[in-house]
Amino acid sequence: MRIIADFHIHSKYSRAVSRDMTLENLDIWARKKGIQVMGTGDFTHPDWFNEIKTKLEPAEPGLFRLKGDPPAGGSPTRFILTVEISSIYSKNGKGRRVHNIIFCPSLESAEKINTTLSLIGNIKSDGRPILGLDSKKLLRIILGIDPRCVLVPAHAWTPWFSIFGSMSGFDSIEECFEEMSNHIFAIETGLSSDPAMNWRLSKLDKIALISNSDSHSPQKIGREANVFDCELSYDGLIDAIKSRDLKKFLFTVEFFPEEGKYHYDGHRLCGTSMSPEETRKNNGICPKCRKPMTIGVLSRVEKLADLPAEALAEAGRNKIPFRHLIPLDEIIADVFGLGVSSLKVRKEYERLIEAVGNESKILMDAGYEELSRAASGDIASSVINVRDGKVDLIPGYDGEYGKIKILKEKKVGIQSHQTRLF
Repeated sequence: MRIIADFHIHSKYSRAVSRDMTLENLDIWARKKGIQVMGTGDFTHPDWFNEIKTKLEPAEPGLFRLKGDPPAGGSPTRFILTVEISSIYSKNGKGRRVHNIIFCPSLESAEKINTTLSLIGNIKSDGRPILGLDSKKLLRIILGIDPRCVLVPAHAWTPWFSIFGSMSGFDSIEECFEEMSNHIFAIETGLSSDPAMNWRLSKLDKIALISNSDSHSPQKIGREANVFDCELSYDGLIDAIKSRDLKKFLFTVEFFPEEGKYHYDGHRLCGTSMSPEETRKNNGICPKCRKPMTIGVLSRVEKLADLPAEALAEAGRNKIPFRHLIPLDEIIADVFGLGVSSLKVRKEYERLIEAVGNESKILMDAGYEELSRAASGDIASSVINVRDGKVDLIPGYDGEYGKIKILKEKKVGIQSHQTRLF
């Protein structure tokens, strides 16, 4: 059974997050998106944890579902206990800001984690708590409470808040976690990088690369995700990630990394955007204001990489594959020339979901003929062109999302029905 999982999201108790991020809405949108397993996010927040305990009930081992009868149209969404912790501390003479995702197999262990972390810092003010806690010490704490807990560095390349971030990160997993590094078996690639970029670091060869939405609104869940064929349980999912078994961990769903907010280097206030090569020529300085630019993900990857981009085909051998996709509402908006929140786009989105099935089926599985029976030829061909990577991209930089334009020529045929798989 194919299982699509999005482990990293935030609740309505996190800053800058939609009030619609409730368990009920996550269940509704997970079914629209075709997601079987959702991270709860934010389990350290007392009010959210209380909702988790009140509204969810045990399902398969280590997984939960909403209480009550299964919803019409499919089995209920499974939830797995997760939270993102922001660690801000000093190490090796430098200030560090690292975000980590914690996976937890039980409510009892989650409650013990919450109790312990509440003695270290304020876990009530934000669903993603900010703690002055070394990442290594955080890992030691959770494993001491429950050895089945897992820590995964979040959006590993984001400049400001990640393990490899150019502004406050480390140059290796070992530098961050020291003697505890053997417990780190996965990292989250983030929206501004994809697995191919990470393959350029041979020291990550034994590290699984997972992808999640880090969503702040229900509509954005699943924009990046993980696809498995494994036992539906906490241990089954964790084992599939840890083992990197190609028969169990099938592929990840990825943004085109250029669409992410930190792919290129730049200075948003000045409208300056640069490739790594241009940045080197300018010594990292914005030519307009003469201040240092925010160094993005691509530059950071190139700095730490020991393999050239030309070696990617070989580097990716026997790695977990991935697929670049664009969310369905963005495809519809591109065809209509409207914003994703416009009424016309929302209505067309709901109509297609009703006619074809969930969003994952539309984006990854439905053929051109099936799509064209439900949608206009322009939408059908745009879905196929995205699968084939037929897009124009202007990379994002310094907090600005990249701009993406889907090529409009219609391409129909056997090849166009296959999602491009790396």
